[in-house]
Amino acid sequence: MSTSSICVYCGSRKGGNPLFTSEAEALGQALAKEGWRLVYGAGDVGLMGTVARAAQAAGGETFGVIPTHLLQLEVGKTDLTRFVITETMHERKKVMLMNADAVVVMPGGAGSLDEFFEVLTWRQLGLHQKPIILLDVAGYWEPLQALMRHVVDNGFADGSLLDFVQAGGSADEVMTLLRRALS
Repeated sequence: MSTSSICVYCGSRKGGNPLFTSEAEALGQALAKEGWRLVYGAGDVGLMGTVARAAQAAGGETFGVIPTHLLQLEVGKTDLTRFVITETMHERKKVMLMNADAVVVMPGGAGSLDEFFEVLTWRQLGLHQKPIILLDVAGYWEPLQALMRHVVDNGFADGSLLDFVQAGGSADEVMTLLRRALS
């Protein structure tokens, strides 16, 4: 078994579709079964808490990173394998990416979008070569993918931008993409 670490960005809310929660559970379980460490935002709410609890229940290693100002709001999950508190959001994102071999972006809100665009920009600038995979549950990320094509079509990014991001419609599909990317 590999000892890869997978950074998962996801919502601090559960969202309106029950599939979001079931795929978060499936992803957490699958990461643990694969022997991969979950790196995430250390919250115990929303999809964040769901993916972490599923990974823990399946015997997986968990690495959570949370800024001080979100400890109460996101209910910092202190029973993780490793729990890191940062001063700022930027530091949180940097620590998460530095401690991961790949990134998975589950459904989420503005924070998840911020995290996605930062790792995408860092990849575009050559600051990392890590795979970025969207967990496109029920087509959640289709508008984002259309926006990326729009940016490229209008000349604001090279077509290679689209090659930096893959999408899978389920946790199983994402795991297949991760295995391929990390082999």
